[in-house]
Amino acid sequence: MVDQEKIRQAVRMILEAIGEDPDREGLLQTPDRVARMYGEIFGGLHQDPRGQIEVFFNEPHDEMVLVKDIPFYSMCEHHLVPFFGHVHVAYIPTNGRITGLSKLARVVEAVSRRPQLQERMTTTIADTLIDALSPQGVGVIVDAEHLCMSMRGVQKPGSRTVTSAMRGVFRTSAKTREEFLSLARSH
Repeated sequence: MVDQEKIRQAVRMILEAIGEDPDREGLLQTPDRVARMYGEIFGGLHQDPRGQIEVFFNEPHDEMVLVKDIPFYSMCEHHLVPFFGHVHVAYIPTNGRITGLSKLARVVEAVSRRPQLQERMTTTIADTLIDALSPQGVGVIVDAEHLCMSMRGVQKPGSRTVTSAMRGVFRTSAKTREEFLSLARSH
């Protein structure tokens, strides 16, 4: 889905625009490498993350399921530089309908591989799980460092941005929300 030839041409033009020689030894293969990389890191752009949750199990479990510290890398849509960190995802099954734990990580992966805002990423993960699992509720926390803040502009490396999305009982029940937040913070 990625037009690799257009990317190669664009990268070559960028190198020329910054005053580099795209034909020098160290840069000769850079346009091709960047084109292949963009195919990989933007692989979720035309992918429906709900397709990651197609396996369900029936298990008489009606309490919180939490997968913590799911690592991710994504790209800021404003500057096309990375932001990265961890996602905590929890849901409470309805009528024992659960999915494999790896499916939650796969949703994060599919959603993170596109140019975007962290706020949208957080919301998309939560809404995907609501749509795919029909749970009693979903909680998502994304904790990330944005290189657009670390290496340019304000230049504050190490600063973190935390966003959350709560759906269903994670929004309506203070007790459920606090349990999720407490478990997500614990080590």
